Amino acid sequence: MTRSLRRLGVGWFSLLLCMGSGSASAGHVNEIEIEGVISAATAKFIEKVIAQSEADGAEAVLIKLDTPGGVLDATKDIVQALLNSNVPTIVFVAPQGAWAASAGTFITMAANIAAMAPGTSIGAASPVGGGTSEERDEEGERTDVMGQKIENFTSAFIESIAQERDRNVEWAIKAVREAEAIGAEEALELKVIDVIARDSQALFEALDGREVQIGGEPRTLHLKGLEIRRIEMTTLERLFNFIANPNVATLLLMGAVLGIMLEMNSPGIFVPGAIGLVCLILAVFAFGMLPFSWLGLVLMVVGIGLMIAEIFLSAYGLLFAGGITLFLLGGIMLFDLPEVSDVTVDFWSVLLPAAVGFGVVVLFVVYAVGKAFVRAQTTGVNELIGLVGRSQTALAPDGRVFVRGEYWNALCDEDVPENTAIEITEVKGMRLRVKRAESES
Repeated sequence: MTRSLRRLGVGWFSLLLCMGSGSASAGHVNEIEIEGVISAATAKFIEKVIAQSEADGAEAVLIKLDTPGGVLDATKDIVQALLNSNVPTIVFVAPQGAWAASAGTFITMAANIAAMAPGTSIGAASPVGGGTSEERDEEGERTDVMGQKIENFTSAFIESIAQERDRNVEWAIKAVREAEAIGAEEALELKVIDVIARDSQALFEALDGREVQIGGEPRTLHLKGLEIRRIEMTTLERLFNFIANPNVATLLLMGAVLGIMLEMNSPGIFVPGAIGLVCLILAVFAFGMLPFSWLGLVLMVVGIGLMIAEIFLSAYGLLFAGGITLFLLGGIMLFDLPEVSDVTVDFWSVLLPAAVGFGVVVLFVVYAVGKAFVRAQTTGVNELIGLVGRSQTALAPDGRVFVRGEYWNALCDEDVPENTAIEITEVKGMRLRVKRAESES
């Protein structure tokens, strides 16, 4: 009996010890970093991390954010995941110098805890692109219907987020309607964010013991001293996240066209064609993740086609000039869709250099082709015309001649003695027509 009780006591002690050590090791926070354009790949990654954190019992999810904005649909998916998360979420605009612009403002305000590092900024959430008018009436209302619809929708969207997280609704609306942006200190003063911290550890110390609402129920944060587990994107996720950028997608499209064009111009090299094919496949994936304008894409393709046509048609540069113009116009319009995205192709650092680079290649090919047309033919039997050889037999009028190391049957309109210099005037099948060379006449 005593032995049984002893065994039972040891068993319970071991169980309690395992439970204690298990809970101690389970105390952790999952951390991810989001940089660059917010895309569908970004949304999928954040959704995956939240689901993983709910499953592994993480105390919270920490999202370090630095973004200029992104796609509205992806932003909506991220906001939805943050608002419905069963694990506390913390969005930390960091490091110093980072910003949560446009789509980043929605994401930051949707978290349970919104934090910023010193020297960071937030705001400018107005989804306006070059394709919509920004004219307003005397009362400050937009005069273009599409722009007004977009602005009203995004205003209502960010207002609902601010109300749900008990943040400054008035400023949130101004961030959309007036594109207002503020720094970390002012954001804290206006109750746009909850805390300012220099790093993650300082942030956890400031938040320890704070209460948040999860699923309508209060939950106290115990973050001080917890292990931070960094979750990285997989290689495939990083690739998709990299190419889901309007600038990268445009460069991939240009690389595809250029590589395929060079392969068609010089068949058999394979390297340009292979690079062009890879760029084309990646461009298809990139355009599949980004909202784009079909009109802009068509204009770019037509522009590229006109530049290539200049190689084969002598249009005195008119096709080339028209192609460059259409390419730049299409590039400006390609991702300029403020109703679904607030990022476009950078004109000065991407679009214009790409057009100039492609134009230089086309001009070089035009120059090379033109030079080849005016150069005397150096291959084939016709290149024999004009060459000088010697008669191996008398030509009266038939005979044989020796030209460039080869013997040919030849025909001459005049009698030519043996071992006389002759000049080839015509090639007829396997017979040459010759004449006495001027030096010998």
